[in-house]
Amino acid sequence: MPKNLPARRTAETRETILRTAEHIFAEHGLAGARIDAIAAAAGVNKALIYYYFKSKDALYLAIVEQHMKEFSRQALELLSGDEGVKDKILHYVSMHFDFIAARKDYPRLFQRFMMAGDQPFMQIRKKYFLPVARKFGMVIQQGVRSGDIWACDSTHTVISLGALTVFYFAAAPLLKAAGIIEDPYQKSQLAKRKMEVLGFVQRALFKNRGAGRK
Repeated sequence: MPKNLPARRTAETRETILRTAEHIFAEHGLAGARIDAIAAAAGVNKALIYYYFKSKDALYLAIVEQHMKEFSRQALELLSGDEGVKDKILHYVSMHFDFIAARKDYPRLFQRFMMAGDQPFMQIRKKYFLPVARKFGMVIQQGVRSGDIWACDSTHTVISLGALTVFYFAAAPLLKAAGIIEDPYQKSQLAKRKMEVLGFVQRALFKNRGAGRK
């Protein structure tokens, strides 16, 4: 038997718990989710969940942090690159859209996470969200100084650009229930929405509206 087999099984079990809990937390929220239900759905003993994560709150935070850590990595790498301001912004918006589109449970998890006021939640926000917001704001300020972007408040522009993407996914259940969009996650709808978002950003933000690389 390979020496690394126990470690591999441990990692696989932990990942199974995370993915199972993610869906249950998205469906029921932190308060409504039950460790018994997570254990049953993951096919593990409840004690094993507490062994890995200590508490339900810690499990929830581990799920959100996993997503935010990866998003922060991609975002900072992109925003720190050598591209011009316009391409950086369009690529960032595009990446943000694709990141959420690939994670159906993420919008509900993120919404509840952002509304929570406990200290551990605040620490995670500061660790991952704040550096990205600051870096993105610096890119926008650079664009204003260079004359590529209309004069604007960089903080509120960061918020507005995020909202263009986040609202669509947060409102997806309503859009479907109201019959506005039959399936917001259908590939054709995602492609259409992404095109509209990028087009809106170009029209609203840049003085030169010529197409940037996406």
